[in-house]
Amino acid sequence: MDLFEYQGKQFFAGYGIPIPPGEVAFTVDEAVAAAERLGTPVMVKAQVHTGGRGKAGGVKFAATIDDVREHAGNILGLDISGHVVGRVWIEQASDIAEEYYASFTLDRSAKKHLGMLSVEGGVEIEAVAEENPDAIAKIWVDPVDGLEEATIRDWVASAGLPEAAVEGAVDILGRLYEAYVDGDADLVEINPLILTEDGRVQVLDAKVTLDGNSVFRHGSYTEFDETQTRDERETAAHSRGLQYVGLDGSVGVIANGAGLAMSTVDVVNQVGGSAANFLDIGGGANADVMAGALEVINNDPAVRSIFINIFGGITRGDEVANGIVEALDRVDIEAPIVIRLDGTNADEGRVILETHLSESLQMASTMLEAARRAVALADASGGAGA
Repeated sequence: MDLFEYQGKQFFAGYGIPIPPGEVAFTVDEAVAAAERLGTPVMVKAQVHTGGRGKAGGVKFAATIDDVREHAGNILGLDISGHVVGRVWIEQASDIAEEYYASFTLDRSAKKHLGMLSVEGGVEIEAVAEENPDAIAKIWVDPVDGLEEATIRDWVASAGLPEAAVEGAVDILGRLYEAYVDGDADLVEINPLILTEDGRVQVLDAKVTLDGNSVFRHGSYTEFDETQTRDERETAAHSRGLQYVGLDGSVGVIANGAGLAMSTVDVVNQVGGSAANFLDIGGGANADVMAGALEVINNDPAVRSIFINIFGGITRGDEVANGIVEALDRVDIEAPIVIRLDGTNADEGRVILETHLSESLQMASTMLEAARRAVALADASGGAGA
């Protein structure tokens, strides 16, 4: 769950991390009113879930109220890499002396949290890693042990931050780690973390990705979830509690489990097709869940065939089969369906499905065979795998 910059800053502020004063605005008049309250000069910053805002003209310095009006008018409605700007962040301009980079994320291979700190902030960290990897000081933190102040001080020293920034950076990094762990974040990034001309260290830009599965522990995260960027298909799936990502192909994919769903998308590509989506129905494949999944895919005009790939574990194959049959009675499906059913009670499930098979409802014994049939059906219907 990616946050807008202003949401990330508000998230940081909740842990005592200093941020410049600012307000979000949805119209030009709101932007002007915010600037009048904050006092100029201000920055007018597009709020989108993508990078490259500055290069696209989405970040502007405004010395006067007239500048705010002009820049807000230009930025609102701007298309940045397919994301249309619907809100701007009006923030008091900062006098920047130096820019740094700081972040925490999970290093899955090391099974530890990874902290990165660099004096080369304000640019993409990937570019720094490629051109000057020694400029990035890294630490690995055992979740059990946590992060001690002494470790942070050694980390700051190894990164080469100047004396004027040390105390402020040590304090912010400690709070940043707390926000990362306590807030169930996948990523917390400050780029840049700045030292101002008057010696203060504060956040200038924030990137935060929260674990969407942790919403039940954080009541305030509901508002973050409501601002996620989703197309119509993703919105419909989200309303049904389905894990869905829209793609550009013609074969609709339904699977139980993220790993199986990803493998299904891959095998469709392997046999020359292209998936229209990634859809994980999770551990439950009852009629309600299956009907919801079929409705979402059925409403996608690009779908020419549907590949249902289920491996029964805790959910038994006969339950899945009954769920599919009942769901097909509820939803008027336009595209032909290919089903692959395996795992617990798969034989019983196949017996249930056998009596319902037709040209538009087929069954295959292996994932590869099912994928080939689904792609062939999509091609025959004009999908051409794309």
